[in-house]
Amino acid sequence: MNVPLRRLSARDASFLYSETVHAKSNISFVQIYDQATAPGGKVRFKTILSHIESRLQRSPVFRSKLQRVPLELSHPGWVEDEHFDLEYHVRHIALPKPGDWRQFCIQASRIHARALDPNRPLWEIYVIEGLDSFADLPAGSFALLTKVHRAAIDPAQHNELLDVLHDTTPRAPPPAPPEPWFPQRAPGALAQALRGATQTMLSPRKLMTPIIRAVPAALAFAGDLLKWPEYQNATRFNSVVSPHRVFDTRRFLLDEFTAIAALVPGATVDDAVVAVCAGGVRRYLELHGELPTGDLSALAPAPQGSAQTDPIRLRLGTDTDDPARRLAALQQQTSAAMAPGAARARQLQASEDDDTPAAGLALSTRLLGHAGLGRGLAPVACTFTSLKGPDQPWYLVGARMTYLSALLPIHDGQGLAFAVTVYDGRVVISPTSCRELMPDPQAFTQCVRDSFQEMLALAGEPPRQAAGAKPIRPPRPRASSADRRSPVRRSARKAATSPAAAPAARPRSTRPRR
Repeated sequence: MNVPLRRLSARDASFLYSETVHAKSNISFVQIYDQATAPGGKVRFKTILSHIESRLQRSPVFRSKLQRVPLELSHPGWVEDEHFDLEYHVRHIALPKPGDWRQFCIQASRIHARALDPNRPLWEIYVIEGLDSFADLPAGSFALLTKVHRAAIDPAQHNELLDVLHDTTPRAPPPAPPEPWFPQRAPGALAQALRGATQTMLSPRKLMTPIIRAVPAALAFAGDLLKWPEYQNATRFNSVVSPHRVFDTRRFLLDEFTAIAALVPGATVDDAVVAVCAGGVRRYLELHGELPTGDLSALAPAPQGSAQTDPIRLRLGTDTDDPARRLAALQQQTSAAMAPGAARARQLQASEDDDTPAAGLALSTRLLGHAGLGRGLAPVACTFTSLKGPDQPWYLVGARMTYLSALLPIHDGQGLAFAVTVYDGRVVISPTSCRELMPDPQAFTQCVRDSFQEMLALAGEPPRQAAGAKPIRPPRPRASSADRRSPVRRSARKAATSPAAAPAARPRSTRPRR
């Protein structure tokens, strides 16, 4: 029996349309576990495989693959994979000796950068062993890297794959036998084409879809030609990205971020996290002699309690060396974002549901404005994504999860993304970037750590080593290709951690690669 496609929303489909050969919209969750809490103190790959198999029926994401509509007359949809093979999606690897944190970050980055097979369900799970030289982890720890396409889940709202795989107690019931599964037949190409053509003819806005999709590239190209003044404030992260990814992480105590937030009345932990990361970005650009004189901006999730669903644009305060002033400015902006309330959110939602050409143009203009591709807005220096962690410890076949973070997608013109998770009393900040734009990820996260320590000292809190936190060793920055070409930047990179502000950085191309 044929069943209709479960059509993607316009927002989810946009993550497919924005992909290029060198920039995929993958999200890779990273979880690390302590085997000591598992029955017998040991977890085997076969046990994990059986556990996953027993829970496949709990989420349609596991067995659903994408099917595109002929001639792109409508958004793609989800259909069940008649040839689903669990052992293709779940893989077992080990780090080479010595198995340290740097090797793990390199391996995770390589896995994250590879494209998912578009003819199969858009997820993979890697069980990674050999974490032998993680001084801050219990012996025998192992990791899961769960890679999934952004079109399949919204990590800021619901980590569906992680939810169904974990329990809240180490003594979970044994996995039940796999339930019988009979895949439903997808509709044929002719039926899809007729349905898509009918929907397109009845919806004037859909007739504009090809034009709307072409607008970002056209604006980026025009920006290079016209040299808009706003792009004089661009950084190295507003360049074209390569296929190579880099990832690192820093862990902090949640109560220390609470103390930092208390520096400014009304500031939240989220405000404090953004302020610390903004200080890290400032330090890193100073280190390379590339700090623009103007303020940088970022895209961040709407504040909790706001009815707004779109990301908000924040000025980061990188034009000041006063961290308390930076936090105060961020608090004012997030408070202002709460002001529009539910009425504004309903207005935005109505514009997305409206199929008229005018509404379609308004929606595309708003989305472009968020990304900094509209006239009069500077490009954003980075993006923030808050990943919802559980309120209590999670267990996988009895092994307690001790670490949770993620690698995020980056794209041309937006080459730096921060993943922020709160789990088990800790805040984890993990930047994802491009190897050519950030050849020294350890130096970048050290800049974030230095910014944190500076703000913690202002809060009157002595720095504490979080239980299980990674030892801090100041890394030596590696030269980027731009540094190697410029003697001025080489000398700035060798200077102190906080050199004087450099002149505005040279604008880099934001033209999408084809």
